[in-house]
Amino acid sequence: MTEKILISELRCPCCGEVIIDDAFLARLRLAREIAGVPFVINSGFRCASHNKEVGSTSLNHVEGKAADIRVIDGPTRGKILRGLYEAGFKRIGIAKTFIHADSMDLVESCWLY
Repeated sequence: MTEKILISELRCPCCGEVIIDDAFLARLRLAREIAGVPFVINSGFRCASHNKEVGSTSLNHVEGKAADIRVIDGPTRGKILRGLYEAGFKRIGIAKTFIHADSMDLVESCWLY
């Protein structure tokens, strides 16, 4: 069993604030347990100012319903993706160095950065 995702891992890097949706956090913790690998969070909650600074117009991080998980290699990427899908995430973005997961919309979607 992997360790539990802590609220401190999801804090905004510019102000330290954190607002996380309870259902999102529970699903993210389940995904980490299923994956069996550490989830290093690159970006969790973002205040509106930081969200704008990184060029995002989406509110998923601002509403505490998104996380970007660091990826180091293909096997780890596969385990993280399996964990996210099995935990019920329906919105996943895949980049070379991270995987974005959010629970904003009911529409299932997967995209590449």
